[in-house]
Amino acid sequence: MEDSYTIMQIIARSWGALFMFAVFLGVIAFTLRPGSRGLHRDIADIPFRHDDRPAPQDAAQAQTHEFKEARQ
Repeated sequence: MEDSYTIMQIIARSWGALFMFAVFLGVIAFTLRPGSRGLHRDIADIPFRHDDRPAPQDAAQAQTHEFKEARQ
């Protein structure tokens, strides 16, 4: 029984490493696929979307009010 366990362990390790390598290559291929540059650029610009205008006044006051309560 120990021999079959050892054989199964060796097979699982080698196929597991092969599977993880295939997943790694799949993630790289998905990231670098043609046509995804615009999507990645749009996602990277999320923090700067509303830089051309200030936040609404009531939202800024609500945030300030929350922070004052949190410090008390």
